[in-house]
Amino acid sequence: MKATIAAILCILLLCGCAGTESTPISPSTEPIQTSTAAPTEPSASEPAPSEAETEPQVTETDPSITETAPSITETDPPVTEPPVPENPIDDYMATLTLEQLVGQLFLARCPESKAIKNIEKYCLGGYILFAPDFENQTPASISAKIENYQSASSIPMFIAVDEEGGKVNRVSKYPAFRNEPFLSPRKLYKNGGLPLVLETEAEKNQLLASLGINVNLAPVCDITNDPDAFMYPRSIGLDAAGTAEYVRQVLTSNQNSGVSNVLKHFPGYGNNTDTHTAIAIDNRTLQELETVDLVPFQAGIDAGCSAIMVSHTFINAIDPTLPATLSPAVHGYLRQEMGFEGVIVTDDMVMQAITDLYGAAESAILAVLAGNDLLISTDYQIQYPAVLTAVEDGTIPLDLIYSAARRVLQWKLDMGILKI
Repeated sequence: MKATIAAILCILLLCGCAGTESTPISPSTEPIQTSTAAPTEPSASEPAPSEAETEPQVTETDPSITETAPSITETDPPVTEPPVPENPIDDYMATLTLEQLVGQLFLARCPESKAIKNIEKYCLGGYILFAPDFENQTPASISAKIENYQSASSIPMFIAVDEEGGKVNRVSKYPAFRNEPFLSPRKLYKNGGLPLVLETEAEKNQLLASLGINVNLAPVCDITNDPDAFMYPRSIGLDAAGTAEYVRQVLTSNQNSGVSNVLKHFPGYGNNTDTHTAIAIDNRTLQELETVDLVPFQAGIDAGCSAIMVSHTFINAIDPTLPATLSPAVHGYLRQEMGFEGVIVTDDMVMQAITDLYGAAESAILAVLAGNDLLISTDYQIQYPAVLTAVEDGTIPLDLIYSAARRVLQWKLDMGILKI
């Protein structure tokens, strides 16, 4: 009896298991490939396959496959980093000596004699010409001189002037170069607005370029409202927005003219005294500077200006201890706060606001340490060896010389006078 009951139970058990048996996968079935399609959920009417049956299969729900062997399809091209373009300036600088690199930091006042010899001796970045250099000259004679300067230099030179118009004319003041001197931007604007200003700029650049002059230390970006102020006749006479538009349009119209501009005098003279003959101290707040004087310079930076000249004025809101030309804080503000990446140029280092406080050698070293890239130097025969010695003894870090020379050479490359 017991045996009969056990047999009946076995039969019932076997019948129940047969109702839940899964359909086996045929050995001839191809492996399932991964795809980018969403995984298919099993039908509610079909039982899920057992672990033993799914283990050897490659399915899109297997997390180990997606982690170690991602699918590569036609829509997934291999990711490659774009090549980083090399700047030819770096390779070019590697061919230059320390003496040549230091020399590129000097825009020297052109001497009355030995101009060719000094180019070769000091590896000068350029010459700045003043009115006496054009006196008793003709366009042909000046062009020939400048061509000789360029031929004597192993690195193409800046040949610069201050041809602002009005009170500051180096070239057009002589009838041999123009029937009458260029008018100041202030008078031009009064007579014909910006169109007349820009028309005159085009004529001015054509004259300078025809002589071999490739840099004009202009436009003046200073804002002043005091007729007795030093900078009043040299400024255009507009407010911050108007002066900014003037600067922007001058830079835009001068593109491809063959003459590059230098904005001046950062961060703005305002109504301060003449630093050629005295020490000037600016007590305005930073907010006043940022809402007025710095506006035209920011417009120039945004328009892509290549160079900005820094004045010798003490700017107490940024640095009350050093004139702007020699102040790391002022240069840091120009670089970091205003985003300027071009060449920073000193005003003439022989001006009294500098010489009353510093010697020629000391001021040149301080100017480089402050962050200037190009020094306008009358005393370059003193200042060049002083800077070179300061680099050699570690007073001036070599990377400062490299950075400054690199900006100068990049400017020359952008102008098209340096071809490498």
